[in-house]
Amino acid sequence: MNKLVTMLKIVTLSALLMGMMVLSAGAADPKPTLGNADCVKCHTAAPEAIAANGAAHKTQIGCQDCHAGHPPTVKKIIPLCSQCHSGKPHYNLSGCIRCHNNPHTPKIIKLANNITDECLTCHTQQIVKLKQVKSKHSALACSFCHNTHGKIPLCTQCHKPHSADMTAADCKRCHQAHMPTAVTYPSDTTNKMCASCHKKAFELHSKTDTKHKGVNCVTCHKDKHKAMPTCQSCHGAPHPARMLARFTKCGDCHNIAHDLNRWDTGTLKANTDKDEVVKVPKKSSRKKKAE
Repeated sequence: MNKLVTMLKIVTLSALLMGMMVLSAGAADPKPTLGNADCVKCHTAAPEAIAANGAAHKTQIGCQDCHAGHPPTVKKIIPLCSQCHSGKPHYNLSGCIRCHNNPHTPKIIKLANNITDECLTCHTQQIVKLKQVKSKHSALACSFCHNTHGKIPLCTQCHKPHSADMTAADCKRCHQAHMPTAVTYPSDTTNKMCASCHKKAFELHSKTDTKHKGVNCVTCHKDKHKAMPTCQSCHGAPHPARMLARFTKCGDCHNIAHDLNRWDTGTLKANTDKDEVVKVPKKSSRKKKAE
């Protein structure tokens, strides 16, 4: 009986010692953790992409910040972008990979041809202009022109210049891309720029022998495209009141502003805003009209 008790004590003591040894071994050898250096042993493409163009995904986070765990222990290892990105309207959008095709190179953005809403979460002033001044541009998706993020396309990518000697840089002197029909121009715009559209007026103005020849188009047609100034805005009222009462329009005597005082036989200035002339009525017709 004493031998049996002794054996039970020995077995119990051995079990306690083994348990203590296991616990001691566990405390000395903690569970290993994975680092970026471990990931690259199997995954090569993603680390290479991050190293080349990772932006903040390279400098501020590591693999495990996004990929918490690994199969088979963890099945869903592809995180949502909203796991980190929040607090701005842009981050509320769904389908991030429509533009950010590769999360390992987040700043390399490739756009489809029908993207607009995503752009407007950051680029707000452009849509205001497109809506205020309607044009064919207003109906286009942003990515139709800006098919690469940050790209500012040349106007000549779609539009032919007004003249052969015009370059793409000249377009911006008069046209804004997001409100192209609201034509404005700086005060140093040359007559040649206007001539590309207003050919007839330019030719007449170039040939005149009056002081108007030395006046630039934008001196009279300033502030707004197609603005038609009055002669009085520069010349005041240079004639007696009786004469002005009889001839109410400067063009009755002075012809058109682009070709002052050059009278063709039997013609005078038409009652229009265009550079046109009409035949002078014959005396007989005037008498009949007076009768």
